[in-house]
Amino acid sequence: MYKIFMLIALPVLAIAWIAYALWMRKVREEEKKQPKQISERLQKTKSEVADWAKKMAEFQTPKRKPPPPTPPGQT
Repeated sequence: MYKIFMLIALPVLAIAWIAYALWMRKVREEEKKQPKQISERLQKTKSEVADWAKKMAEFQTPKRKPPPPTPPGQT
């Protein structure tokens, strides 16, 4: 009985794995043809980074105040 089961089960299992591999290959090829979708979160993050970079490019360092003059008699 076990022999008969194995003679039937193993070829069926092998055929199933081959069919699965071919199906996954077809799915991958179809996904490659479609344009990549950018998530809303990624798009928001990219715009925030671009805004930050623009802000940093426009940043001007504050001017230093000259030190207060020393009173006469002190060095």
